[in-house]
This record gives sequence, C-alpha cells and structure tokens, in this order.
Amino acid sequence: MLNILFIVIGLVILVAGAEGLVRGAASIAARLKISPLVIGLTVVSFGTSAPELTVNLVAASNGSPDLAVGNVIGSNIGNILLILGVCAMIVPLEVKSSTVWKEIPLALLGVVLVLIMGNDEFFDGVGFNALTRTDGMALLALMIIFMYYVFGLAKGDRAKEEISNVGEEVKTFSLPVSSILTVAGLAGLVFGGQLLVSGATAIAKAAGLSEALIGLTVVAIGTSLPELATSVVAALKKQADIAIGNIVGSNIFNVFFVLGTTSTITALPITLALSIDILVSIGASLLLLLFMFTGKQHRLVRWEGALFLGLYVVYLIYLIDRG
Repeated sequence: MLNILFIVIGLVILVAGAEGLVRGAASIAARLKISPLVIGLTVVSFGTSAPELTVNLVAASNGSPDLAVGNVIGSNIGNILLILGVCAMIVPLEVKSSTVWKEIPLALLGVVLVLIMGNDEFFDGVGFNALTRTDGMALLALMIIFMYYVFGLAKGDRAKEEISNVGEEVKTFSLPVSSILTVAGLAGLVFGGQLLVSGATAIAKAAGLSEALIGLTVVAIGTSLPELATSVVAALKKQADIAIGNIVGSNIFNVFFVLGTTSTITALPITLALSIDILVSIGASLLLLLFMFTGKQHRLVRWEGALFLGLYVVYLIYLIDRG
C-alpha cells in the first residue's frame, strides 16, 4: 500500500515539476533571447535526465550493472516510441532543421557507439562484452563536444533579430522568478521520479521480475516520466522546440553523460539480450529520422505518433515474454 502511495505522490510531483520547468525554461529563453530549442537541449534535457543518472549511480555502487544499462537503453527507447508518440498524437510536432540534420543523427550515433563499444568479443575478439572505463571516458569526451556545439547554437541565436520575438509567444517572468520556477521544476522532477521508481521497483521485485526486465521497463519508464510530463506540457503549450529538444537532448545526455559517467565508475557488462535492446533503440532513432522526410518534411504527425506507440506496446510484450 505504501509503495502505491509513493507512485501516486511521485506522479503528482512529476506533473507539477514539469509545469514549473517548462514555464521557467521558456521564460528564460525569451528573456535571454535564446531559442527554446537550446534550452530544451541543455537545461530541460539535463534536468529530466537526472533521474536516470541518479538511478545509474546507485545501481553502479550497488553492483547492479544490468539495471544501469537497461535503464538508459530502455529510457531512450521509451523517449522516442512512447513520449514522442504521445506528444505527436496530442499535437503534430514541427521539428527544426538543425534538429533533423544534427541532433537526431548525433543521438543515433550515440546508441550505435554503445553497440560497438559493448560488443568487444565480436569486434576485438576478446573474451568479454562490456562498457569499460576507457569507453566511458570516450563517451564523456563526446558529451563535451556536444555541449560546445549547443553553446555555439545559443551564441548564434542571440545574434538573430528574429529571436527577439520569442517573448511574444510565451508568458515571461523576471529572471529570478524564471530561475526559481526552473530549479523548483527540476527538483520536483528528480524527487518525484525517485519516489515513483522506488515504489514501482519494490512492487516489481515482489512480483518476481528479473533485474534486467525491471531496468528496461519499470525503472526505464519511471525515469522517463519527467521527459514525458515535460514534453506533454510543452506540446500542449505549443512549445514544440522544448518538447523535441527535451527528448533528443535527453537521449544524447543518457548515452554520453549518464552511461559515460557510470562506466567510468564500474565496467558495465553487455549481454546478448541487452544488445538486442540496443538494436531496438537504433531502430527507433532511425525511424524518427526517416519520419522527418515523409509527408510534410520536418514534422511528426499523429499517425506517426500512433505507430510509435504501437511499436512500443509490441516491444513491451516482447520484453515480458523474454522475462
């Protein structure tokens, strides 16, 4: 009963945190004349990836590597198939050209690298498959390059006169109030996510589910709820840049920063089953990229969102059957 209460309270805090985060982040973007996409790729995506980082650090310190890898890969799959699917069904999402040609391919590159780095036996002929400390350092180095690129975007945005009109599209607050809303929203997302994951994990373990399955489903979905709440709120507020930037940026953060940080602490074994899940993540990223060039280009429409959701249900059924 207590675990169910944790789940309910966690969901309430998540929704409230997402509302505050979107309002604060959009206001900061308007005040500083930075595009909402940049805010979505940095502040929002880093904040909503905080639960994954928290769970992975705890899992690594507790000797649960399957949970750590499954959490990130499962979250990335859920971010695309579940969250973008839900958002696109609520309102078609316009995707900026830079996201289509740069951020989405970079997120795809991240999971491809994890597949290569995590299959040492196939590529290097050694007797193990794992993300090692050197792999983690390489992922973190790519994270630094990504941040350099994003700050370049921000600098370019501030030089454009049209960005000055952003403030007319969103409700703005003073910078102190906007900052408080953003920080409080992030805190709510992290705390709410922790409550929900702890309650859901306890229920799942009581039901006799495996650690890998818990990581790919219960924990992955739970830690992705901040992204879901934030992106849905952003979509409803017609802030598509924040919704899309949050998801794509979160997937990049999850691979380069969360997995990079975790694998520098401890080696993360990659099983055959996890390699299949990584392939699913690659497939979801490829499908997202493909949809950017079908129908009206650079737009994720309702039927594509419905297909994403259908594929996610099929994937969950496969996971449950796999055990």
